[in-house]
Amino acid sequence: MLNEDKIRLMTGIAMYEKKAEKDVFPVTRFFKSDYIGSHMIRSFITYTVACLMFVGMWILYQIEDIFNTMDISVLLSSAKYIGLIYLIGLVFYMLVTLIVYSKRYNMAAKSLKVYQAKLRRLEKKYTTPSEQKGNEEGRQS
Repeated sequence: MLNEDKIRLMTGIAMYEKKAEKDVFPVTRFFKSDYIGSHMIRSFITYTVACLMFVGMWILYQIEDIFNTMDISVLLSSAKYIGLIYLIGLVFYMLVTLIVYSKRYNMAAKSLKVYQAKLRRLEKKYTTPSEQKGNEEGRQS
């Protein structure tokens, strides 16, 4: 005979697994610091590459003015200005990365606790009353 509660619970668990396959389960393979650190490294690299591409395009656009000026002091002051903007943007971007991935990890951890509770509830439905008594006695000793 079919137990509708078991079917509902198993369906809910299967739907959760399908939905959380890409978001929650990969997070659980890491400690929080490792998860956030890896994403911060990735963010640093992508931000740096994007800035280098932007500066390269700007240099190509302004190449004629740069060659006409060819004053070292102006070029150095421009480089300092670009470096300062890069550092300010990098700090802001890294803070945003830290906040976003910290929240994602925390949400995944909470979601995983709900998933584990559903699995325990399903396991209780499959165990017989005599097995449950044996498990309780084993836990108490």
